[in-house]
Amino acid sequence: MGLGIGLVGLPNVGKSTTFNALTKAQNAQSANYPFCTIEPNKAVVPVPDERLEELAKIVNPERIQYSILDFVDIAGLVKGASRGEGLGNKFLSNIRETEVILHIVRCFEDDNVVHVEGSVDPLRDVEIIEEELLLADIESLQKRIDALNRRVKGNDRDAKAQLEIAQELMAFINEGNPVSEFGKQDDEAFVTLNRELRFLTGKEIIYGANVDEEGLGEDSEYVKKLKDYAAKYNREVIKLCSKVEEEMVDFDDEEKAEMLSSLGVKESGLDQIIKKGFAKLGLMSYFTAGVKEVRAWTIRQNTTAPKAAAVIHNDFEKGFIRAEVIAYEDFIAYKGETGAKEAGKMRLEGKEYIVQDGDIMHFRFNV
Repeated sequence: MGLGIGLVGLPNVGKSTTFNALTKAQNAQSANYPFCTIEPNKAVVPVPDERLEELAKIVNPERIQYSILDFVDIAGLVKGASRGEGLGNKFLSNIRETEVILHIVRCFEDDNVVHVEGSVDPLRDVEIIEEELLLADIESLQKRIDALNRRVKGNDRDAKAQLEIAQELMAFINEGNPVSEFGKQDDEAFVTLNRELRFLTGKEIIYGANVDEEGLGEDSEYVKKLKDYAAKYNREVIKLCSKVEEEMVDFDDEEKAEMLSSLGVKESGLDQIIKKGFAKLGLMSYFTAGVKEVRAWTIRQNTTAPKAAAVIHNDFEKGFIRAEVIAYEDFIAYKGETGAKEAGKMRLEGKEYIVQDGDIMHFRFNV
């Protein structure tokens, strides 16, 4: 299952450097000038999950397979992008195809790295990007309103309800409010509009505060201001140093831990971003654990057992009989499947069972 997270930001904020580190592939160009990234780079990224390593210690499999996420590096936007400035609307459409936005914000000073706006100001940068996203939403919504007006004149009853909610939404976002703050998220007409237009300001946003090495410790004034802004919209801010992350690309786990410790950091900023992005997409993992492979399978939260089985193979859903389930904590506590079974911790679950994050599962089926 691949659901996209789009990396956005002004030119020269460290976005492509972050992407390089994130994907462990130096295939997104990084250079000290605007518009270095022209075509959106796409990559599949494993989701860090310490539970898999713990399962592997017990099962001793031949390999470990993590859940994955799709990341898309989208070219740097500039003021006026919604009107075709810079590289224009093409990149706004690339953002529209993603589910979550990772907004990389420059929170460091460096005279050797030119800022497209001439100075470092995280809040100004955020407002530039989010104004462009809002203007793009206004444009797409106006086109839909025009089309709905024509349908209403033709006595299309379904169009009337959509037109009313579209006009109400237009008044709301014209005041500078993001679609995510609109009060009628559950209204059927709004759900239809959002599904079809994929509003940019309706997406979940994670801010990646890109700092220098010193900034990984105590929050700078730049980071504090960004966190205050994010709190207004209940958004996450994750601090990272893209240069350090890129340096650690080829480190083994021990070297990486040593580097982070020397910087006074417990967890890589990118690992935090991947995990948070996974959760923001409404995803979770269940596990299968055997001598061939310990594997995380990606499903949406609140998925039933047969639907979870279909992720492995469609036949598992078609012929689903029941699922053997052991909670992760029980599997670890009783040293594996045999111990968990002997302790009465294995359950047989039917078609209505809602899979829980970290369940170790084995499916019985008949086709």
